[in-house]
Amino acid sequence: MSAKNNSAKILLVSASMGSGHTQAAQAVKTALELQELTTSQVVDFMAGENSYLNTLVKDAYLKMIDMFPDIYDLLYRLSQMPLPGSKVQSLLAIAMKRNMLTLINTHRPDAIICTHPFPCGAAAYLKRTRRIKIPLIGVITDFAIHRLWCYNETDLYFVATPELKQQLTLQGIDNNRIHATGIPVGPKFSRRPDALEQAAVRRELGFANNHPVVLMMGGGLGLGDLEHAVLAIDALPLPLNLVVVAGRNATLRRSLSAKAQALVHPVKVLGYTRHIPELMSAADLLITKPGALTISEALAVQLPMLLYQAIPGQEEENAAYLTKKGAALWIENTHTLSNTVYELLTNPERLGYMREMASILGRPAAAQTIATTVWQELFLTGAAASR
Repeated sequence: MSAKNNSAKILLVSASMGSGHTQAAQAVKTALELQELTTSQVVDFMAGENSYLNTLVKDAYLKMIDMFPDIYDLLYRLSQMPLPGSKVQSLLAIAMKRNMLTLINTHRPDAIICTHPFPCGAAAYLKRTRRIKIPLIGVITDFAIHRLWCYNETDLYFVATPELKQQLTLQGIDNNRIHATGIPVGPKFSRRPDALEQAAVRRELGFANNHPVVLMMGGGLGLGDLEHAVLAIDALPLPLNLVVVAGRNATLRRSLSAKAQALVHPVKVLGYTRHIPELMSAADLLITKPGALTISEALAVQLPMLLYQAIPGQEEENAAYLTKKGAALWIENTHTLSNTVYELLTNPERLGYMREMASILGRPAAAQTIATTVWQELFLTGAAASR
């Protein structure tokens, strides 16, 4: 592929292990299409129509997180260790290589962008065994580096922070192949709305007052003990509005909706929604599980966060990083959560500091930067051909 053709076909390979990886892929796809230099398509590596084995892996992963989080934490830590980690890498790559080769033969892309380590590992194995030669790009969608992401066959990496670039270099990846762009988010998260826009969204939610808005999210899969958290915050003796996003957890949504009429504060309960940008624009504070995409979206619109019910492994590392940087606080239990909400909403200076730190960390243009870099380094200059 060269600049003479003025076009490249790019396959973005995600994994539906939660919604964040697919959202990141869609954000990059949108940015690529705005350049009008590529055509692109997003596929789910874990979908049943692509691989029955991959679907079994996904189901086991989600059930382990939900029912046996301590076991998941142990496996996560073990797979980070050099010897066990390398064996896990090899086994996963070999098991999933056939599915990746089928996708490549079906779509015939000029480059592959992966937003999850499983397809990246499978494609890297195919490159290592000379089954394919096309460029491979990894977009790491967490604030930590897991060794399952680390492959010399990957031509470009995009990571959330400069610290992660350094960590990936220590894993043996060439520094020149790593770009600290931030995690890609959709264009609707490009800025923090002004006061008039924020007020308009609040009116649409049915809030006729000027009280602070607390947005609570359980992740795209509706995980997390949101119900107890809602009741604890509703007991606070201060004016506020609550917006609760239950995700695809229909049982949780029905339960919260049934209780909403009896709550002291105005509450809006939603299921899965595509209006997260608008909801974040209306909020003064976000309470969420620390999934990296949700975190990155909140940072992009300068929204302070309380991080709650972290999944062991990468979500705990996300929470630790954002707390260290001052844009969020990591909350361990419901009692601490309600007390911290009270402290922040009655201390505008502290909440303002968190908003300032979020604005420093936010990378609303990450997707556009990734799209431009992919074109310039892999197609315009032909850099991938030399690797």
